[in-house]
Amino acid sequence: MRKRSEGTELLLKSVVKGIYEKKGQNVLKVDLRRFENRITDYFIICHGSSVTQVDAICDSVEDKARLEAGEKPLHVEGLDNCFWVLLDYGDVVVHIFLEEYRDFYNLESLWADASIEAMKDNKK
Repeated sequence: MRKRSEGTELLLKSVVKGIYEKKGQNVLKVDLRRFENRITDYFIICHGSSVTQVDAICDSVEDKARLEAGEKPLHVEGLDNCFWVLLDYGDVVVHIFLEEYRDFYNLESLWADASIEAMKDNKK
């Protein structure tokens, strides 16, 4: 049986891979584990330049997470308009924004005390 942290790491890698497969931009990993009353361990935040791209990123993330990590989202929100899609995997919550909505809500600044890491595309 694999440890929970190993499963979370595999999920994080597959989510990021799914984002970059559809050219998601400015991918950040926000580590929330040091906060006592957190709702999740990690946020992954990215954006696309059109609602079509946001939808494609969402599909790609779901496919990679299912195939590589054996995970399905517990809850999905925002597919009606694809301005801000949230995929909740429990330990990992993925936020996929349309660029102007990401700029407006600026989630990264709300968690400025957290450890924030810019993720890289491993294919480059």
